[in-house]
Amino acid sequence: MNETLQQRRSAALRTPTDLGEAAARDLGAALSRLLADVFALYFKTKNFHWHMSGPQFRDYHRMLDEQGDALYAATDTLAERARMLGAGTLRSVGHVSRLQRIEDNDADYVTPLDMLAELREDNQQLAAYLREAHAVAEEHGDVGTASLLEGWICEAEKRIWFLFEATRHGEHA
Repeated sequence: MNETLQQRRSAALRTPTDLGEAAARDLGAALSRLLADVFALYFKTKNFHWHMSGPQFRDYHRMLDEQGDALYAATDTLAERARMLGAGTLRSVGHVSRLQRIEDNDADYVTPLDMLAELREDNQQLAAYLREAHAVAEEHGDVGTASLLEGWICEAEKRIWFLFEATRHGEHA
């Protein structure tokens, strides 16, 4: 059969999975939204990394670089997991901006401690979104996605901990 270009472009990306169409739809949507949030948080983390200043510059700069690397490392796996399930995923920066729930920060100057506090709050928000997606995976019996999300929840909690400790003000144990 001769397919037209339009038919080929609108054809579903049918990847074999035993989870079913509803799972692919629900999980694909959850993973794409989560991917948009991870990209937004990655870019904000790098923004603050690039614009860090002050006496703790070196430590904060390195910490944010490490955290940015960890966020970026998750992006490909998130997108590929959606595709493994037979769903589509992000296609552009515009697509990210339409789906992201993590807010951008385009301010010309943010104090170092405000940067860290904002990233801590954003990582807390991301951890909550990861848990929401985990609930969708459990609902559909998707152990593969659930296990990936569990690791990323732990990573988010570690970032939260580091950011919290870096912003404590002379408290004693």
